[in-house]
Amino acid sequence: MTSDGMAVEQRDDTGSRGLVEQRGIEYIPESERRGTVRHLGAMWSGVILNVLTVVYGTLMIALGLNWWQAVLAVLIGNLTWVFTGVVSIAGPAAGTTTFGVSRLVYGHHGVRPIAFFNWIMMLGYEVLDLVLGVLAASALLRMAGVEVSTAIQVTLVIGLSVIQAVLPLLGHAAITKALSALAIPCAVIFLIMAWLVAGKVHLGDQQPGSLAMFFGAIAVTASSGALGWAPTAADYSRYLPRTVSKVRLATTVALAGGIPQVLLMFLGIAIAVAMPSATDPVSGLSTVFPTWLVVIYLLMVVVQMLGLNAVDLYSSGVTLQIVGLRVQRWQAVLVDSVICAIVGLSVVLSGSFYQFVNNFLLFMIVWFAPWVGVFTADLVRRRVIYPVGADEAPVVSLWSVPALTAQFLGMLASVLCINTTVFVGPLASMMDGADLSVIVGIVVGAAVYMALSAGTKPAGTTPAGTKTAVTQSDIATN
Repeated sequence: MTSDGMAVEQRDDTGSRGLVEQRGIEYIPESERRGTVRHLGAMWSGVILNVLTVVYGTLMIALGLNWWQAVLAVLIGNLTWVFTGVVSIAGPAAGTTTFGVSRLVYGHHGVRPIAFFNWIMMLGYEVLDLVLGVLAASALLRMAGVEVSTAIQVTLVIGLSVIQAVLPLLGHAAITKALSALAIPCAVIFLIMAWLVAGKVHLGDQQPGSLAMFFGAIAVTASSGALGWAPTAADYSRYLPRTVSKVRLATTVALAGGIPQVLLMFLGIAIAVAMPSATDPVSGLSTVFPTWLVVIYLLMVVVQMLGLNAVDLYSSGVTLQIVGLRVQRWQAVLVDSVICAIVGLSVVLSGSFYQFVNNFLLFMIVWFAPWVGVFTADLVRRRVIYPVGADEAPVVSLWSVPALTAQFLGMLASVLCINTTVFVGPLASMMDGADLSVIVGIVVGAAVYMALSAGTKPAGTTPAGTKTAVTQSDIATN
């Protein structure tokens, strides 16, 4: 049995059998740590160098901004990559996943509803990626003269759902290698696209959008990139050695993810300015390019979305284990794949891609902005001191009142300040629609947690070598 109360098979000293990772949410011993900060940075660049990032750039114009407002919103929103870098520090320090660490913050049972929100968010991202892959595959078939019927769309959804499960089933090493390998060829394709679209962009004197639109664009940028990826950050850094430089790790992740995201969103802005009539990320982004590049572009979209969903499915799988589902990691991946296929098919058949993306990204802010505030505040408060394996396991409370209170109040503050097409918070209405849900959620979550935790010692900060009491309730899964 692991310290998580989950039965595991006997493993060799690599934690894997063949190519398949056997580890789930349990502690990763130093003997199994592999990779370098540079490899992790390459993986994050591979994650971000995808066409969906370009789509997020086109959303800046679709929301009603002019080009310079869109550029500014992208720059401000992507500053939140600092949080993803900071969360990454917890991985090698604690040797477990992001929500394995969060269990120390929220409590063994208290973390479960928060982890469930994360699972829903990962599922939403999986659906976005799957839908975009299906749209690209459908476009390729149409170019080949095939009429894409409903039956073909269903077949594409099922087929891509099966293929996208392969990498996450293999595990951490396979995903990091595959995403790192995609970074350079994808970067080359995007450079060609940028060169071809540059001459078609005429900036002019466009009417600026309202302040409310501008803040909404910042919120979309933050949630589509850094803040959206922060809950997965430690999932991939946990295999780094415990002694890795914290500053170098945080900086590498922030720059490796933030710089590509800014550049690709700039490309999306340029394409949206050149083609204001674009209706979806496939037909819209492909019509300005020559046929030979369109084919490469669409093939790249399919491959990118499969790789991107590998990250989402892996993280959502280990998150399900934290929620309390008594399954192995590979079983959780299969569960997610089936649910993703069902929801993805409904989005494909509805044809409401942009509306789904916009509302999904904004509503996710409500839970993960406060979580980012609470998690980073706890990390600073404990000075990145986490327990080292089962022998020095801390007494983990079942429920953390300070963390859960801070999470609730942070979510409430985010709801009051959010502005979507289906709901506008009262404070957002008072501010002429300005969406401050990201910054308010982070600040309220962090401030309330620090205030309520003042004078107490964080769980798991007992000096190395000092025994701590562990009760049966501390390690029970249910």
